[in-house]
Amino acid sequence: MKFPNVERRRTIAATLLKVEASIVLALGTFLVIKGLTSKVEALGALIGVIVFAVLGGAGLLGAAHGFSTAKNYGRAPAVLANLIALGVAYFQISAHFWVMAVPLALLALITLVISISIVPE
Repeated sequence: MKFPNVERRRTIAATLLKVEASIVLALGTFLVIKGLTSKVEALGALIGVIVFAVLGGAGLLGAAHGFSTAKNYGRAPAVLANLIALGVAYFQISAHFWVMAVPLALLALITLVISISIVPE
């Protein structure tokens, strides 16, 4: 299988990571709004999820920056985050939540393959 040149793959990886970061940060924002507009039964759990969403989104943006600037520090977090996303998609599939599982799995798999295909020089 022939991959596009390294610079093109770096651009694609950075773009996909920015999309993933936007999704994670949007989910965190949704949880903040939902927490403010409804009755919260487990405030500590909600705060924890929001903090991890912000940290995860920031980490994905950092990984995207690493790919954009041709540095290798973005590769490992990108691989790890997308392996986690594939695990989440697997559990969504087992719960028959196809409408979210399939797009998540596709996005994670494509980003994972592209991230792994960029071999450090």
